[in-house]
Amino acid sequence: MLNRRNFLTAAIGVAAAGTLAACAKEDGDSSTSSGGSKTITLGFSQVGSESGWRSANTDSVKSAAKEAGYNLKFSDAQQKQENQISAIRSYIAQKVDVIAFSPVVVTGWDAVLKEAKAAKIPVVLTDRSVETSDQSLYVTLVGSDFTDEGRRAARILEKVLTKAGHKGAVKIAQLEGTTGAAPAIERAKGFKEVMDADHADDWKIVVSQTGDFTRAGGKQVMAAFLQSNPDVNVLFAHNDDMAIGAIQSIEAAGKKPGKDILIVSIDGVKDGFVAMSEGKINAIVECNPLLGPQLMDVVKKVKNGEKVERWIKTKEGDFMQDQAKAALPTRKY
Repeated sequence: MLNRRNFLTAAIGVAAAGTLAACAKEDGDSSTSSGGSKTITLGFSQVGSESGWRSANTDSVKSAAKEAGYNLKFSDAQQKQENQISAIRSYIAQKVDVIAFSPVVVTGWDAVLKEAKAAKIPVVLTDRSVETSDQSLYVTLVGSDFTDEGRRAARILEKVLTKAGHKGAVKIAQLEGTTGAAPAIERAKGFKEVMDADHADDWKIVVSQTGDFTRAGGKQVMAAFLQSNPDVNVLFAHNDDMAIGAIQSIEAAGKKPGKDILIVSIDGVKDGFVAMSEGKINAIVECNPLLGPQLMDVVKKVKNGEKVERWIKTKEGDFMQDQAKAALPTRKY
């Protein structure tokens, strides 16, 4: 286990940093704080850059760290858990003050989190949760309630169906997020809760598969959906990027997105609002990516030994198609 005692630790740190450089992109920001106090060094491991939401999240973290005067060591895991684990071990070896990361998947973190705890480096989760046998291995989660987002998606679909005057069976195609990722698991769970409780007789998910949160994945999987289930009349996409990719396949099949196939997605990125303003997405459940300022505030409190809430939730809204044009100018990401 990594510690801070001797030369061997430094050697391990160099090796870990070298491994990380080979499998993930890392950069450091040499910002310094004013007033002569010791600059907080934050090690942050991002999932990747799979979507517009993720890019906005990364920009928010970087800009907030710069504004706070923190020394940010940033790593892009390229959607690979092994890269994140390497990054976290590198941060431990570098003796950063706080480690934050957005987990690629929910499981498989106990070993590296125990290493961080042994090194007395607090860990903050951002955006996504983990499943761990020891809740003390991380301090807090800064992010959304994905299960509630799934419920909200089902509730807003009720409004979409009513507005469209839909009668009869609702045959739903579901584009899932990355397999094993918290938002994919929890959004599907929340949506199904409402469906099973209130629509067991008329709603059915006839096909469901991961599109890996990417436009390319959404396009490819939706094309396959339409071949195997050409009569689907609703698409529930776990994020806007997959919905936008799916729209391309729906149009290629000679159908009208937003009419022949009603679409509800989650995120609220600008491109999603553009598609909604064009009538191609019917409703969007917002998931706010601008977590940077909240994260930096939490990092400061954690570094100072202050108590923080176990889960710091973001504020979000829901949007119907007729709200898209008015809301579009407010989309900064």
